Amino acid sequence: MRKKVIAGNWKMNKTLEDSLKLATEVVTIANDEVNNNVQIVMCVPFTSLYAVSNIVKGTKVALGAQNCYSKPSGAYTGEISAEMLKSVGVQYVILGHSERREYFGESNALLADKVNIVLATGMTPIFCCGETLAQREKGIHIDFINAQLTDSLFHLAPADFQKIIIAYEPIWAIGTGVTATTAQAQEMHEKIRNHIASKYGTEVAETIVIQYGGSMKPDNAKELLSCKDVDGGLIGGASLKARDFIDVIKGA
Repeated sequence: MRKKVIAGNWKMNKTLEDSLKLATEVVTIANDEVNNNVQIVMCVPFTSLYAVSNIVKGTKVALGAQNCYSKPSGAYTGEISAEMLKSVGVQYVILGHSERREYFGESNALLADKVNIVLATGMTPIFCCGETLAQREKGIHIDFINAQLTDSLFHLAPADFQKIIIAYEPIWAIGTGVTATTAQAQEMHEKIRNHIASKYGTEVAETIVIQYGGSMKPDNAKELLSCKDVDGGLIGGASLKARDFIDVIKGA
């Protein structure tokens, strides 16, 4: 049985002081209210990683980063390597978020390199995929997502592929307040799992955690997370308030 994984993506929010306050609140409430059947991850800004790592150490909450560079080290001013992240206690790294793809031009080929380096460093990639509203309306969204998975992940050996978490994020539902219906979410998660099975077989596909990442909130989390193939959430806005984030987690 797949364990539910709920990851909060703080994006470019929270100063160091704000991060310490929020992380402490989440850890405190989680220890009291959340059972061990749910893995909680907080993906905080680079500037807060080390400080937050000391707060989450030994708790139910794991530390995540929002990105890393595709090379192990070198003259890449302003970038952060996977080894640097690992050294401050990071366990999960978000890769390929639609905002990275859109604003920074990240390609499937580049993301394949990032996946490789995160796995080699011993951390877990949270690999994002998803379609725009235009792609959905044209009926090409399934082929588009399949290409994202194939181009960035299908070079992996089965043992490495099973270390990946996939986050399906309908771009038309990120930060818009619009959420996919449970039927839409389940359909896409099932399609993704079927595509994985076409390459790696059903046994491997059934082990892969597939999160939903489009405006999951306390009032819809339980319904979305009840879907057969929805194994958690990649949470944006609702992760910026401790009570909201915990209430999403409790929906699992």
